[in-house]
Amino acid sequence: MTKSKLKPNIGIKSIILIAVCGILIAVDLLTKYYEELYNWDFAVIPGFIEVCGNIRNGGCAFSFLNDNPQIGQPILISLTFVMLIFLIFVFIVMPERFTVMKISISIVIAGAIGNLVDRFMLHEVRDFIGLNMLFNSRNLVYCNLADFFIVIGAALIVIDMLFFSEIAVFPLTKKAKAAQAKRREEENENERQAAQAAGEQDIQSPQIHSEDRGEGGDKDNRT
Repeated sequence: MTKSKLKPNIGIKSIILIAVCGILIAVDLLTKYYEELYNWDFAVIPGFIEVCGNIRNGGCAFSFLNDNPQIGQPILISLTFVMLIFLIFVFIVMPERFTVMKISISIVIAGAIGNLVDRFMLHEVRDFIGLNMLFNSRNLVYCNLADFFIVIGAALIVIDMLFFSEIAVFPLTKKAKAAQAKRREEENENERQAAQAAGEQDIQSPQIHSEDRGEGGDKDNRT
């Protein structure tokens, strides 16, 4: 049975996505810089999407752990580092044909790095985009572009793994179904080869034992 080995898979797609990831990080940090510089305050859709500068979050999404930044920041920085190491490793070893998955991972990495820079430099995250998620304009939830990158990337990962990837739980596309059928055929072929090799080994073993007994009998007769 053949064993697959993890190895770097960095082709032209990955190089382009690395560049896109850098651009997204720059866009996130630039928007944070300019909202702080010009103190943005305007409504995109009044009561639903509003931009307000100088909103600071010592926690993470939806202000989780915001009340205890002394505890929250070390935890969030550590978790972000672990997540980044894992995502970068997966991005490197994942074959180029997993296009959607690599795009999704690169988007999440961009968002994680964007907020990680804030946590290191300011010990808090700069939020400025208010979203009405509870249909109550007095309770806007504030976030930034990095948060959008993380949420969008994570959602794409889940959707791809559920429906579109070669390893999809519920494959919907012909490509995904064909890839899974091919993988099952390869696994069945490997199992047949392993069973055949085991059978040949079992056949050879009695022959070896009978030869040993024959040699032993000859020695006894000579004595």
